[in-house]
Parts: sequence; structure tokens; C-alpha cells
Amino acid sequence: VQLVESGGGLVQPGGSLRLSCVASGFSFSSYAMSWYRQAPGKEREWVAIILSGGITTNYLDSVKGRFTMSRDNAKNTVFLQMNSLKPEDTAKYYCGPNNYGRFNWGQGTQVTVSS
Repeated sequence: VQLVESGGGLVQPGGSLRLSCVASGFSFSSYAMSWYRQAPGKEREWVAIILSGGITTNYLDSVKGRFTMSRDNAKNTVFLQMNSLKPEDTAKYYCGPNNYGRFNWGQGTQVTVSS
């Protein structure tokens, strides 16, 4: 499994970012995928999930209505559109396949929300 996240950056509160994650080394279209985040000094937490068909999604309560996860199975890529960003969204964001078993995380992409 290889996971390459991108799209992070520094943004002001209320701003938007679109994260991407390109996956390889497994049958991408067969797996649900999730986004996770880890803030300094905190445990990694789950943020969002999208099932293999790309229709069904679910979100952490604190991001519902602000974040939207999507996927392109033809390009082995998942996305996370983040709107109305808040300082508490600051973290490094990672993606990963659900129910795959052990895998190495990608390098993540840093999102910093600050004025």
C-alpha cells in the first residue's frame, strides 16, 4: 500500500482547502477509504469515510456540514473538500483504506488554520 496526500497549507479561519490522496498497491475500488487527522500532542482521529461505490459517506460530528469526502475510482484518488475551516481543524491529515489490515501510513499533509 502506498498513500500520497497533498493539498494542505496555511489558511485563515473561514477559508477552504481541498486535500487529495492517491493510493496504490491494493484494489482501491474495492475498499472504503477514510481520512484521519492528528494534531500535535493528540491521538490520530477519524474524520470521514466513503464507501467503495463513492455514494455513502459519514463524518466526524465536528466537521459535518463543512467537509465533503469524494473519490475517483478511475484515478485511485480520494478527496476531502474542507470549507469554513476553524483553528481546531489544524492537524496533519492522512488517508487510509478501511478493513485492510496493517499498512504504512503516508506522509500526510499539514493543514494549519490561523489568522
